[in-house]
Amino acid sequence: MRLDGEALTLVFALEAGGTADLVYLGARLPEGEDLAALVAATARGRHESQPDVPPVPGLLPERKLGWSGTPAIQLRRGGETIETDFRLRDWQAAPDNLELTFGDAALAISLSLGWRIAAAGVIEAYAVLVNHDEPDLELKRLAAPALPVPCRFADLTTFSGRWAGEMREHRRPLAPDGFARTSARGKPGFGGGNWLILHDRESEGVLAAHLAFSGDCDTRIECDNEGSADGRAVLQMAAAQPHVETGFPAGSVAATPRAVFALAANRSTLAQRLHAYLRAEVLPGRKDWGPRKVHLNSWEALGFDLSEPALIRLADDAAALGIERFVLDDGWFGGRRDDTSSLGDWVVSPDVFPNGLGPLIDHVHARGMNFGLWVEPEMVSPDSDLYRAHPDWCLHFEGRDRPTMRGQLALDLSRAEVREYLIERLDALLRENAIAYLKWDHNRDLFPTAGKALWQSLGFNHVLDRLRAAHPHVEIESCASGGGRIDFGVLSRVHRVWPSDNNDAIERLRIMRAWSQFMPLEVLGSHVGPSPNPITGRRLDMDFRAKVALFGHMGVEADPARMSDAERECLAAHIALYKAWRGVLHEGTLWRLAHPDPNVSGMMVTHGHKALAVAAQTAFSPVFDAAPVRLAGLEPEARYRVTLPEPWPGKARRYLANADQWREGLTLSGTTLMTQGLALPLTHPETAWLIALEKLS
Repeated sequence: MRLDGEALTLVFALEAGGTADLVYLGARLPEGEDLAALVAATARGRHESQPDVPPVPGLLPERKLGWSGTPAIQLRRGGETIETDFRLRDWQAAPDNLELTFGDAALAISLSLGWRIAAAGVIEAYAVLVNHDEPDLELKRLAAPALPVPCRFADLTTFSGRWAGEMREHRRPLAPDGFARTSARGKPGFGGGNWLILHDRESEGVLAAHLAFSGDCDTRIECDNEGSADGRAVLQMAAAQPHVETGFPAGSVAATPRAVFALAANRSTLAQRLHAYLRAEVLPGRKDWGPRKVHLNSWEALGFDLSEPALIRLADDAAALGIERFVLDDGWFGGRRDDTSSLGDWVVSPDVFPNGLGPLIDHVHARGMNFGLWVEPEMVSPDSDLYRAHPDWCLHFEGRDRPTMRGQLALDLSRAEVREYLIERLDALLRENAIAYLKWDHNRDLFPTAGKALWQSLGFNHVLDRLRAAHPHVEIESCASGGGRIDFGVLSRVHRVWPSDNNDAIERLRIMRAWSQFMPLEVLGSHVGPSPNPITGRRLDMDFRAKVALFGHMGVEADPARMSDAERECLAAHIALYKAWRGVLHEGTLWRLAHPDPNVSGMMVTHGHKALAVAAQTAFSPVFDAAPVRLAGLEPEARYRVTLPEPWPGKARRYLANADQWREGLTLSGTTLMTQGLALPLTHPETAWLIALEKLS
């Protein structure tokens, strides 16, 4: 059985009454390929140290027949593990999807595995387990369909991180130890364990894997070097908590989140496939989004020192720069004058806003901007009216301590009354005020979970879905102290994510490059922060900060009143550049630019007859004349007018030869630009250049 996408083919070996396996995952096969011969060509004979019938983990790994890895399904009854023996009963196929049905002769349960080739050739897979009439079952594990990893993918890139330092790449050999990581924070977390890239050592070929789930994930690749039929590694991804934590009674149905796989010839193509998939099938109403408005967020400018006059002054300064959305961050509600109180009391503070939010919102609108608001609905402060009224509404074990993090507790979203309270309060805010955007934060890990971690994620989805249905025109950002809750599951419900609390432009170059491997620039918030940076303490020139922020959903998180006239002028010029180019940046095709100097970072977006690239040097170059920057994604025979949009970076502009020609534009072929490249002054630290291209023929 084969499934075909535009550029790939999946071939499944299906045995009625037996197993199901994925025997080919690769470039699209010719029509008429002899699939029986393909299966025969991949089979191996039994060696001396295997069972007489070597196990085939296939799409549904089980312990039967001697496979030593983790079973995809783990059931218990009365404290005893049930060894399953699922056999393939039936399958239904269409050109781009396949559904397999399994049963166990000794159990009144059934399992369905679904495979689908989605937009841009991205693969989705899911599992559904049904208990028809089996008493007293407990479901301890249910993984999405396993992916038998083709043997050519011998290396693995994983991602680790911490607060303000997300998405650090680590590449390693896959065998012999494989990979295993389970998150336990109630959200995917900063560690990036839910994003994987497998590499073909003989080429640049890559295979990405992700579980589209906003809670804890269990991800593992197990290498059975002896016992299985062919020695392939097996990739499994599952929600880390049981799907029915109070049991799995007769009549129950459990479904996994979607596992997402993408195959590509290189990492640029991989990013392009995932971006196209998200734009077509995941991001809510993506085709109807307008231009991505430039934000100003109040946090780094004012913190908790809020007052109506101070915010009106900040709004005036924002409008003068060309800002299009004014976002009021923490401190606007209840008695919230610092981070020790009032979470849960989602009522506008009469101390800060004696006349409500209306006068500020009206002023923001009068200056040509719309209005956004920060919330953290899933949390509660012990010093709050909500907690005093309902101390049992937080996650806790009765009779034990209630440990805080950031001075707060987590609400128990498994409780219907908690979900309804949040929906009612947020709905009232959105109905009573002209709010176009919610920055939805989640700053605390979930502990103690009291066995409810899964329900927290499902409860979050429920609240978000209800609010989006009631207020479809409100944009929502997912923030979790930065990149703590970013996944394809949450992206099906929000319009933007916050990649990191760290706005240091040098750090952001790495962070944005990593996140843009999986998601397009229009959903990645990218702000110009203050200098010195409040997290790293680093001082960076405004030109460098602004050019880095341009490649994303641009914003400002700093006080314009504390900038010099020259800095404000530079920032306003880059905001104007962003507005001129955001149609390209947010609808185009992203390319990762390579450079021999590891301190030079570059990316480029092509769209129609235009393209924009950025090349940034973060450290002092070991050579004065850095290697030319080679572009990508161009038509070799086409001719392009190339300019360097101004303003140009500080000292580096002194070393730019032929400045007038760069302003007027150089005409070069795609072959020259991709092979020879452009010699730019990139010797000095914190130097960035923009490169604009227009196709002439």
